[in-house]
Amino acid sequence: MAAEREGGPGHHIVSIVGTRPEAIKMAPVVRAIAARPGLTQQLLLTGQHAGLKRLFDAIAPEAVRALRYDPRGRTPAKLRESLHRMLCGHFQRERTDLVLVHGDTASAFAGALAAHDCGIPIGHVEAGLRSHDLNQPWPEEGNRVAIDALSALLFAPTEVAANNLVLDRRVKGAIHITGNTGIDALFEARDAGRKREPEPRREGRRTILVTCHRRENQGEPTSGICAALKRLVRSLPVTVVLPLHPNRHVRRNLEEQLRGESEIRLVEPLDYPDMVQLIDRSWLILTDSGGLQEEGPALGTPVLVLRNVTERPEALETGNIELVGAEEERIVAAVVALLEDESRYAAMSRPCLAFGDGHAAPRIADAIEAWLGARLSAAA
Repeated sequence: MAAEREGGPGHHIVSIVGTRPEAIKMAPVVRAIAARPGLTQQLLLTGQHAGLKRLFDAIAPEAVRALRYDPRGRTPAKLRESLHRMLCGHFQRERTDLVLVHGDTASAFAGALAAHDCGIPIGHVEAGLRSHDLNQPWPEEGNRVAIDALSALLFAPTEVAANNLVLDRRVKGAIHITGNTGIDALFEARDAGRKREPEPRREGRRTILVTCHRRENQGEPTSGICAALKRLVRSLPVTVVLPLHPNRHVRRNLEEQLRGESEIRLVEPLDYPDMVQLIDRSWLILTDSGGLQEEGPALGTPVLVLRNVTERPEALETGNIELVGAEEERIVAAVVALLEDESRYAAMSRPCLAFGDGHAAPRIADAIEAWLGARLSAAA
């Protein structure tokens, strides 16, 4: 089917992006592909998060296309179903030699499934991550397992991720250890941010960056996290900065429970450069995010993970992160321990490159170019 579509010369790659973290981590890949004369590309924005186009305007503005789709109010299943239908229609109209998806979102899964159904090879950026629990996180763990099984090219950020793929008998594609493209984006933003005038710190108070949005933490777990944050700012010399998630249900719960606390700053979602600067200058991170489990260690900011499992065991092994779950007492005790034990804090704040050296995107572009070239030669 793919060979019958119309298209220009060279290999044509379509990348699927739906969320802000996907966009940040795919931007270095889009830039690396744009530098290859033998590759053309298109970037399809599925609309889960707004305002993503500007992240690519300085890289390949002519390649960006937004699907006419409003995902608000849809369940993950309905979102995948609708996106799958739209993307199949797109792939049937336009020639595509390779579809790139990132991570484990609904847009990534829908893009991979649509490509597979249309007979188009799939490349999975950030392949091989596993919590080994389909319920934590849900539905992300199931999404990434399925995407890996469908992919012809698997770009694993670490040896641990690559080994997960090797051990999965469903995975048939070519595995490449590249590092994580999120570290490429992080170092670029860090270097630019350190040239800016830093925000003055409040005398005697240390900044804790907090993010909380995972489905498994909604409801009672969020209440435990909020209770812990209130205890921390009332009893310790710390200030919490909490960028709110775009999801209105997630943010409403946090606003209702944390409103009125003078040392808890609830702020709107930050632009990526501002977020990186906040990571860089924070004393500690409390998060259920996946990306911050990589970004904190890379910049030497300790991370307490508000989950009971992680698909990033590399940072557990280096000692840069610790799992504390969502229980109030456990969170408070972990923060107090870091405040009272300087050697423990120092051990967690040593920067590590477990997730990449900042050059993942060129490695991915190299692998794509070589794979597409070999495929073309085999077909000749």
